[in-house]
Amino acid sequence: MIKPLTFLAGVVVVLFAAATVLEAKVSPEEAAALQGELTPVGAIRAGNADGTIPAWTGGITELPEGWTRGGAYQNPYPDDQVLFTITAANVQQYADRLTEGQKALFERYPDTWKMKVYPTRRSAAWPQRIYDAIARNAVTAELAPGGNGVLNASEGIPFPIPQQGVETIWNHLLRFRGESIHRVYAQIPVTATGSYTPVIVEEKILLPYARAGATIESIRNISVYFLQSIKSPPRLAGELLLVHDTVDQVKEPRSAWTYNPGQRRVRRAPNVAYDNPGTGSDGLRTSDQLDMYNGAPDRYDWTLVGRKELFVPYNSYPIGAPELKHADIIRPGHLNPELPRYELHRVWVTEARVKEGTRHVYARRTFYFDEDSWSILESNQYDSRDRIWRVSMSHAICFYDRPFTGPLAEAHYDLQNGRFLVVGLTNETRSWDFNLQLKAEDFTPAALRREGRR
Repeated sequence: MIKPLTFLAGVVVVLFAAATVLEAKVSPEEAAALQGELTPVGAIRAGNADGTIPAWTGGITELPEGWTRGGAYQNPYPDDQVLFTITAANVQQYADRLTEGQKALFERYPDTWKMKVYPTRRSAAWPQRIYDAIARNAVTAELAPGGNGVLNASEGIPFPIPQQGVETIWNHLLRFRGESIHRVYAQIPVTATGSYTPVIVEEKILLPYARAGATIESIRNISVYFLQSIKSPPRLAGELLLVHDTVDQVKEPRSAWTYNPGQRRVRRAPNVAYDNPGTGSDGLRTSDQLDMYNGAPDRYDWTLVGRKELFVPYNSYPIGAPELKHADIIRPGHLNPELPRYELHRVWVTEARVKEGTRHVYARRTFYFDEDSWSILESNQYDSRDRIWRVSMSHAICFYDRPFTGPLAEAHYDLQNGRFLVVGLTNETRSWDFNLQLKAEDFTPAALRREGRR
């Protein structure tokens, strides 16, 4: 029997790895906490002991005055002032609330890296039907054999009261992000000197699990339909990628196809998964790093460490300001430190280590999940010698017209070569559309061929 998690302010509660335990649902008595001391998604409803984290009161439930759908997301907290700034000179003062990745960035860039800390705003919110689904899932959802899938869940996260590490990654993978997403954004690989050539990407995403009434069984094991098209630069323009992401990828592996404009042919792409290089990333992220983590969890042993209070990127609306250009955001080594907003939040910490007999370029990964949204806010990737190699940050916002919380932009920092990759900038494209009517027929190899020959 696994005991429920407890929390001590600012302290990680260490749990054992439960790799062989498959039961995930909790009792009705335990699930009742989702209507009391816990929020509907399993976060601690109350603030912390010293008041630096406030109580959750529902998140952003109204659209900002004057905002119109389709426009850049306005900062709902324009009057917030910086509480303090963490630099290499005072980093030890705040060390207990920093991740190992953040400390490594201060060591790598002592003269230029800093973190501007703002008041904590618990802005995360989801629709009521998702909260209702999560309450049902809490007492029914189970892990498939080996933890490689989920059973008896619908619409929302399956495990609001997690007992094991693999459940936290399933919460991230199956969290609500709307039913469809259409965006045009810049993915920018940046050299150590700060030079770059933006890769402009268009994505269409269909999320059948998020639809009202959807269950793991009714979506027939396909959780995500994904179509990606590169628009520029010319050397990459016209390349297309189609992915059908499955829930249980051991039972049924991810299916992927590519379209090459030079050959005008659709081909199977079995390598678009795990640690193969991400499309258009110049080798600075793996395929499974998009959205901070995607795909199957089967190459890792997952250990739930517990909750901890940490400074994490949050409510990063300033990065998406439409008046900014790429040159305003990018600096040698990292993003312009004047723009990201950091706040003190409780996060779930989960460690992933490569299973014996499998392989991945990241031998170990540490994930930090926002307790209010289950979106990964940071991950640290370690090499085979157990040294931090890459630090990834999700500069998340609440997309208040859905609503859900997710990355406005992701930054992946390579500490070994001084390069980094930023994914998702819409300042010069400003295109987010959650209302495009998509269907499964839009994501077939035949549809990919038609798209490529347009």
